[in-house]
Amino acid sequence: MTNTNIVLLAGSNRKDASSTKLLRYMKERLKARGVEATLFDVYESPLPIFSPDDAEAHPNARRLIAAVQGADGLVFGTPEYHGSVSGALKNALDYLGASEIGGKPVLSVSSSGGAVGVSSLTHLQGIVRGLHGINSPEWVSIGGRQWFNADGSPADEGMRTRVERALDQLVALTTALKGVTAR
Repeated sequence: MTNTNIVLLAGSNRKDASSTKLLRYMKERLKARGVEATLFDVYESPLPIFSPDDAEAHPNARRLIAAVQGADGLVFGTPEYHGSVSGALKNALDYLGASEIGGKPVLSVSSSGGAVGVSSLTHLQGIVRGLHGINSPEWVSIGGRQWFNADGSPADEGMRTRVERALDQLVALTTALKGVTAR
């Protein structure tokens, strides 16, 4: 699976966020498939509030734009706040446009304090459509107090299986679309 590059965008502004832990695990699972995977974590690389007047002035913004622009596929991860995506993720996505995301497959991932983060996933998929991305047919949501093993994997075997299935779909979609869609 060489020459496939997937960027994972962790949109939590919280240290040790479960959504970021899940994306770190997904990054390792993608690498195990031979996929080049890069994590951009807005907690570790914060972005100023987006302004169209100076959208590329900040070095972290330039790194984000370049990473997404060079990606073949994407994973967007967010906690669910008040029934939607985090402000940190939305702010990061405001730096990006159809020229960076258009025609690329995107897997949406959410973590919520309740049972599942369906509202944030629905909103995130709407944002992906607005950026002319292609939503992966799968999505992943972890709810409640999802625990992780010492190796960073989800403690729940069913969640690990769900992640593998979602990544299989994303890699297959990315491979099928790579070179087909205009960038």
